Amino acid sequence: MANDKLAALVVVALLGRMAHTCQASYGYPNPMPPIPSPTPPTAPALTLNYYSYSCPNAEAIVREAVKNATDNNRGIGAGLIRLFFHDCFVRGCDASVLLDATTASPEPEKLGIPNFPSLRGFEVIDAAKAKLEKECHGVVSCADIVAFAGRDASFFLSNGVVDIKMPAGRYDGRVSFANETLRDLPPPFANVTVLEAMFKAKGLDLDDMVTLSGAHTVGISHCSSFADRLPADPSDPMSMEPVLASSLQQKCSRGGDPVVVQDDVTPRDLDKQYYQNVLDRKVLFKSDAALLSPQTLKAVEHNAKNPGKWERKFTDAMVKMGNIEVKTKANGEIRKQCRFVN
Repeated sequence: MANDKLAALVVVALLGRMAHTCQASYGYPNPMPPIPSPTPPTAPALTLNYYSYSCPNAEAIVREAVKNATDNNRGIGAGLIRLFFHDCFVRGCDASVLLDATTASPEPEKLGIPNFPSLRGFEVIDAAKAKLEKECHGVVSCADIVAFAGRDASFFLSNGVVDIKMPAGRYDGRVSFANETLRDLPPPFANVTVLEAMFKAKGLDLDDMVTLSGAHTVGISHCSSFADRLPADPSDPMSMEPVLASSLQQKCSRGGDPVVVQDDVTPRDLDKQYYQNVLDRKVLFKSDAALLSPQTLKAVEHNAKNPGKWERKFTDAMVKMGNIEVKTKANGEIRKQCRFVN
């Protein structure tokens, strides 16, 4: 117990020190909130084909909404995967990230620094929910829609390779607070020690962290999220590859806060390319470069070199993440609209 407390204090100190050095680039407060204590595991409550009797077309309706969105813009698919991650890491997979600001709750999660204005895909969830309410009113939770959408986006962006069997039965949460996003969501400047602690707090291990980081193989990022890595630092073994850094510095100097693709090699595909990018130092965030650390380097190399290995692990990790702090009928509800509590 004493060792656990000491380790937690060390991690909090690291986060605070890192926030101090990166505050100008990221807009994160100083000091950062302490990492929460590990959440007790939830009793298994989710099952496959959960809506097979109550709403047989539920999963097909969500898949159609995601396909329509990703056919027009694959970047929305990346946003839906990220939406699932950001929902589950704050208050569990309960769709609290979808709640809009109201008089009673003026600062919900979606307005937190890690989420606003970068989080995307809300309109896809709304479209699916609207069709589901017409077909089977009050049956399908917004939390399950988010989970299905993350699953389906992974399928389409991987060209059918990542085929997740996502169980369901989640209920929707009733509260949402922006300040909890800073406490629970790993910042882009985190090192491996911090990343491991933040994932452990959610019941996920170090390999889950490495595996789920692979989602950075798709999507875009604002320059402000990695500005402190430009220009490249030749003295830092985890510094960005100089040619990429020079190119990004040019793009990011155009004013405002431009966006760039996270994977310059296969930007449209959910694949294992991310891990080769890590090895080549062609990743954007410090938290990506941190995977070159001794604790995680071997896993990165295995994912980069073995076809199909990462995709299988990602499938399992997404299901595991989808079990974080699941709400039940006793402490949740089935929202009529995903943006507001009933």
